[in-house]
Amino acid sequence: MVRAEECSALATREISHVGVGDAAAPYRIVRTHLSGTYVHASLGGEGRILLDGRWRPHRAGMVSLAPAHVLHAFHAIPSKRWQYCWVRYMPQSPRSAIGFMAPVMRQFDAEPLRHAILGLYQEVQSQANSGSAMLWIDLIEHYINRFAEPLQREDRLRALWEKVRTDLGRDWTVSSLARLANISGEHLRRLCQASLGRSPMQQLTYLRIQHAAHRLATTSTKIEDVALQVGYQNPFAFSNTFKRMTGFRPSHFRNRRNQGRDSDA
Repeated sequence: MVRAEECSALATREISHVGVGDAAAPYRIVRTHLSGTYVHASLGGEGRILLDGRWRPHRAGMVSLAPAHVLHAFHAIPSKRWQYCWVRYMPQSPRSAIGFMAPVMRQFDAEPLRHAILGLYQEVQSQANSGSAMLWIDLIEHYINRFAEPLQREDRLRALWEKVRTDLGRDWTVSSLARLANISGEHLRRLCQASLGRSPMQQLTYLRIQHAAHRLATTSTKIEDVALQVGYQNPFAFSNTFKRMTGFRPSHFRNRRNQGRDSDA
């Protein structure tokens, strides 16, 4: 692992840490509040990662991106080792901003990313100058961009979700979302599945809960009012959905945030 504390070039790019790992059960990481976007790439073996409130296999050739302000967890599974690499961004990084990207997992060759991270590690261990380290960080960022940019190129989806984000309290349906995007409902479903790996309504739920978590963490607005602001007339339905997506009831989530943030490990 290379941390920003030991590599000023990482801090300049607002990257908290990068690393390469090899894990076995019972290895497990759980972050109740992911303060900065986290990119996790499987290189070999198999693990499990929590995405959209459910556990998914994470095998060689798969890369996941967990945005800030979500429940983030992954673990090794019995009888299988798991090789992977990662990049963790700082809370102030543009990549960690609310609305940067929804959670996503897709096929992507992360071997070049692994080599770039190992190259940076060697530079830091040999106490090379920051200019040499920056060359490796440029490569790391290049591979992160190569993974993330295709997911943001669908202009119709980007424009749609930007509009929806400004009116999350509205009673959205697939039909109304499709009309806003000026496409058919079936076409919208196909685009969302191809670009995000989820349905339009699943994406809407993610945006609502992400915004609710941000409001609960940064304001003293009553939980019932937060629920209404993001489109939940029934506070119990809101609480159940929030727990499924974050791991906590809204009140517990707010209390934990008030008591302190998660570790940067």
